[in-house]
Amino acid sequence: MLGWFRKKKQTQEESEPVVKPDTAAEEPDAAPPSVPGDDAVAAQPEPPQSPIPDHSDETEPPVPEPDSEPAAVEADPDRDAKAEPEPAVQDKPASMFARLSERLSRTKESFTQRMDELFLGKKEINAELFDELEEILVTADLGIATTQELLEFARKKVARDNLSDPQSLKQIIKDQLKVFMSAGVESAEMRLPEGEPFVIMVVGVNGVGKTTTIGKIARKFLRAERSVLLVAADTFRAAATSQLKIWGERNGIRVIAQHEGADPSSVVYDAMTVAKANDYDVVLVDTAGRLHTKVNLMEELKKIKRVMNKQLADAPHEVLLVIDATTGQNGISQALLFDEAVGVSGIALTKLDGTAKGGIVANIARELQTPIRFIGVGEKVEDLRDFDADEFIEALFASE
Repeated sequence: MLGWFRKKKQTQEESEPVVKPDTAAEEPDAAPPSVPGDDAVAAQPEPPQSPIPDHSDETEPPVPEPDSEPAAVEADPDRDAKAEPEPAVQDKPASMFARLSERLSRTKESFTQRMDELFLGKKEINAELFDELEEILVTADLGIATTQELLEFARKKVARDNLSDPQSLKQIIKDQLKVFMSAGVESAEMRLPEGEPFVIMVVGVNGVGKTTTIGKIARKFLRAERSVLLVAADTFRAAATSQLKIWGERNGIRVIAQHEGADPSSVVYDAMTVAKANDYDVVLVDTAGRLHTKVNLMEELKKIKRVMNKQLADAPHEVLLVIDATTGQNGISQALLFDEAVGVSGIALTKLDGTAKGGIVANIARELQTPIRFIGVGEKVEDLRDFDADEFIEALFASE
């Protein structure tokens, strides 16, 4: 669990917990409390009267499980958004590891299982074996440069240690992939600043699952006893604001929004004012999906960041880029251009359960040297996992 999810410490052991106005409810899925004041700034969520709308921008389901009718919240014991005093992700680590391994099954089929089949019956490590291994690595989307570096390292180690057993080659590949995926690990732990809101600006291209990712991250903060404010700065799509309001309602979180087509910088300015006045711990800012090649849209992101910084000197403290793992190598170019525009400090890699090319994790980590904060391996809230290189590699190489 990342450090920025740690629970607050009580300053007095016998004191009652302080309840901040307009912040998260005690139970994540309880109906959101009404918020007094700030009517001109904050858009309060209304109970949904119809099924969750279809969002053209988000290919992930906008909520973790089918939940169109409020009555289903208590009726369905498996519903992931159900309020739980102790989340299952902490209670059953072994089963969650098994779930991660199962969710990576498509990548395992195209990568680790093919590698096992390649080594089966082989008695020596030779040039032909390396050629076949290269094909497997490339098709798993490790990328040409990462594959070549990995194989060059393996060749040198095989020669230096005089290795002949193909299984030893598999262990070399496994260990070096772990090194690649640990890139930037020194800065991977984020901590909340003292005395001011921690602002996370979430960016990415269309359809990668930004709003859904924000909702799941918000739930993590709530479970860590942090007060959260959501900001609907995607004013281009009315559906995006509606989707964020649904997340806000479900978790009892206040949402700052304006009308469709409003200046997103204006929404952010209002949100920063509310966050400081009400002493929120965390502010999650949803931005409109945009093609990373559109200069005018990237300039808009820069403006949003400048407005945050004027309101709060160090904001945003985190610029989180959401990348759809199924896009493969295109995710690298996305990251480079977003980083050039607004300075990406962390990555959330979604939809890894839907691709056979999970090697993109190693490629992104090696190429960008930017910490991977989260990986998405399913629709449930707990399927947005804090990224751990050791856990990921062990799950990827785990035997069925």
